[in-house]
Amino acid sequence: MNKLVQLFLDYLAVECGLAENSIRAYRRDLGRFCLYLTARKKPGFEAVRSRDIVGFMAHEKARGLSANSVSRALAAIRMLFKFLVVEDRIPKNIASTLESPHLWRRLPDVLNVGDVTALLEAPDASKPLGCRDRAILEAMYATGARVSETADLKLSDVNLDVRFLRCFGKGSKERIVPIGQRAVDAIRDYVERARPTLDRAGSPLLFLSRSGRRLSRESIWARVRKHARAAGLRKKVSPHTLRHSFATHLLEGGADLRSVQEMLGHANIATTQIYTHVDRDRLKTVHKRYHPRA
Repeated sequence: MNKLVQLFLDYLAVECGLAENSIRAYRRDLGRFCLYLTARKKPGFEAVRSRDIVGFMAHEKARGLSANSVSRALAAIRMLFKFLVVEDRIPKNIASTLESPHLWRRLPDVLNVGDVTALLEAPDASKPLGCRDRAILEAMYATGARVSETADLKLSDVNLDVRFLRCFGKGSKERIVPIGQRAVDAIRDYVERARPTLDRAGSPLLFLSRSGRRLSRESIWARVRKHARAAGLRKKVSPHTLRHSFATHLLEGGADLRSVQEMLGHANIATTQIYTHVDRDRLKTVHKRYHPRA
């Protein structure tokens, strides 16, 4: 079974161009599934029945996993079985009719504009690393880029004169996102003043570590949290918080959902719709403005 899982993961990486982080998540979920089946003396995937998959989901839930995590594991199993049918490894996809567990739609954590401003101004831009960190924060809030997309940015991906930034998202899908003047100024200041002190080997990457190497996702997470504490923000702040705030502030400012979907790099607009939560005051304003009996 493990060999077939690896064949499936190779397919996702090579044929589908799935991101490394997604591949890693699939490997974890399917690895646990294989262990579960082995413990129940299943000789192979052809011997698996629907009740075995349901049992695995119940086992994962009992292990303390959230509904989101169990649903993700089921999605991985569905894709695996679909792949195995196409490859003539099993006769039937018994996972196709299984329903995902009910998911509560959680609203993402969002900073208000004042908190975002405090966060962006927290790094000490007079120092090279502080200048870099401010450029990173400005870039993420200006574009809604994921942390991995930010870490992978190259100098050639940024056009400060035209004010556009190129991101490569999940599945290596390219998208072009406009950036505002404040982000342009922060990135230009970093590139001209701070980056030369960090670049020791002619790196093509935009954001560099103290040693001139690629910044890891974990490093960017740590920098965001450090500056959030320095800004006095009490809530838990992560790079994804800036992405959520970017989308929410655009929609609250009047941007259309389709444009926000394009800038976030969402394949499905349903994913973007989670950002359509708005405060009651704005709802009242819209109602009063457009309802004939308001």
